[in-house]
Amino acid sequence: MTLTAFDWAVIAGYFALVLAIGIAYYPRASSGIGHYFLSGRSLPWWLAGTSMVATTFAADTPLVVAGLVAHNGIAGNWIWWNAALGSTLAVFFFARLWRRAGIMTDVEFVELRYTGRAAAFLRGFRALYLGLPVNFLIMGWVNLAMAKILLVTMGWDRLTAVLVSLFFTGVYSSISGLWGVVVGDFVQFALAMVGTVALAWFALRLPEVGGIAGLREALPESTFHFLPTIGDADTSGQALALPVAAFIAFVGVQWWASWYPGQEASGGGYVAQRMMSAKDERHSVLATLWFTVAHYCLRPWPWILVGLASIVLYPAVSDREAAYVMVLRDHLPAGWRGLMLASFFAAYMSTIGTQLNWGCSYVINDFYRRFVRTNADEPHYVAASRLTTLVLMALGGLTTFYLESIRQAWEFILESGAGIGLVLILRWYWWRINAWSEVAALVAPAVGIAYLKLFTDVAFPSSLFYLVAWTTFCWLLVTFLTPPEPMTHLIGFYQRIRPGGPGWARIARAAGEPPPETIGKLVIDWAAGWVFVYSALFGIGALLFRTATASLPYGFCALAAGVLLHRRLSRRGWKAVTG
Repeated sequence: MTLTAFDWAVIAGYFALVLAIGIAYYPRASSGIGHYFLSGRSLPWWLAGTSMVATTFAADTPLVVAGLVAHNGIAGNWIWWNAALGSTLAVFFFARLWRRAGIMTDVEFVELRYTGRAAAFLRGFRALYLGLPVNFLIMGWVNLAMAKILLVTMGWDRLTAVLVSLFFTGVYSSISGLWGVVVGDFVQFALAMVGTVALAWFALRLPEVGGIAGLREALPESTFHFLPTIGDADTSGQALALPVAAFIAFVGVQWWASWYPGQEASGGGYVAQRMMSAKDERHSVLATLWFTVAHYCLRPWPWILVGLASIVLYPAVSDREAAYVMVLRDHLPAGWRGLMLASFFAAYMSTIGTQLNWGCSYVINDFYRRFVRTNADEPHYVAASRLTTLVLMALGGLTTFYLESIRQAWEFILESGAGIGLVLILRWYWWRINAWSEVAALVAPAVGIAYLKLFTDVAFPSSLFYLVAWTTFCWLLVTFLTPPEPMTHLIGFYQRIRPGGPGWARIARAAGEPPPETIGKLVIDWAAGWVFVYSALFGIGALLFRTATASLPYGFCALAAGVLLHRRLSRRGWKAVTG
């Protein structure tokens, strides 16, 4: 692909802006790890929420979506659309509680909720497990996507692509801390959205595509279904119907049972980091709600449009993920190519920047400061954080060379966390969960995966049914075979967090406190939330691929759910928090 001087100027301008943001926030990040990892707990909702969206908008996501719609039609996106059920659960059930906890990371929560050696072991293990191998795998697939983009567009080999992309991001993230990351995320998200919308616009205008009408004529009808279609592959081999069993696994199991970064129903990972960085409980809830709406309703359709166009333009290409980038390479006019490449760099950097800061927070706060250097001063921990960020950057880059498929990495993460999601939800709402429950839920999927791979031919997503059942059995058995946390510790946790629901009634009585708040109103909020999200998502899809009249029922449902949520949140009493 040939880039003009203007293209290069756009790319250079983007990098200069991001570097300027990193330098500008260097002093704040240097004041202590509270600023380095949590921005001093002062983020407004719109900035924290946009940072969440930008982080999940990685260079890999448009490519994966293009591959999904090529193989399973639009309904193939249920592999991640199902998580809207969990994201809305996080909004109403967990955002307030995370901000109320007043901790540095979600891993630190382990020793707030549990006590003793088991809690200490679990905190250290999760810090290293999530901060190192899991973080490397995530960075590896994001690097792989960026490498594919630069290979197709610039002809760069994987080593060059990874070194250039990762080095700049690592340096920028290490100097700026979370403040620089989230402000950069805001700029990067805006640029990435402009780029993907522009690419969809130009792709649809191509004579070979012929707009939406051309896509409808060229591709099988099942390609455009929002829900799965029972059937076999289309005779052209261009589009497959999403198997109903897969849809059931995604909607009935995956969203609550599996751990996946950014899509946990309990709001963990970097989503929890942004929740805890918000000004107060209200900003935490609004940030997570804005993230959920933008993530599921606004972003997917430009990717889907380009993915469908790539099927028409490149029907014989085997790598459907790379076909997305080929549209950029072959059909964007001069000037727009530089903007689109800059938008991919923006999407890439917003994700890698967060992964480096998030993973580093585990290594430093939950392992190094907790178990190695417990009494060092703040400048020491900030310096250690910057060095660790660069080390994580290098090891994440190395992981890239052992991956070949982004989707396979996604599926591995979902399988390896199958079943732990329920523990992460219930530990907030049921006093009987203990540290050994989580340990069992972490270990059981590994045993289950090994058995399925060695002795059966069960594949993803059907494997989720077996893994979730096995993991749930294991952690429930361990829970009832091991003693609960000490009553004094449970009372202290309850008085600090004030979780609702019948699962804490026994502890409230023991503490001489009023009964816990009922969770019925939270269930109503949650139901209204996912109705709004799915109605808006499919309403936009109906407007694009069908008619304005077809989108009206979705629009009405979204409007009714939105009004209900606005009224309920406006009347909500918010618990004051400090620090």
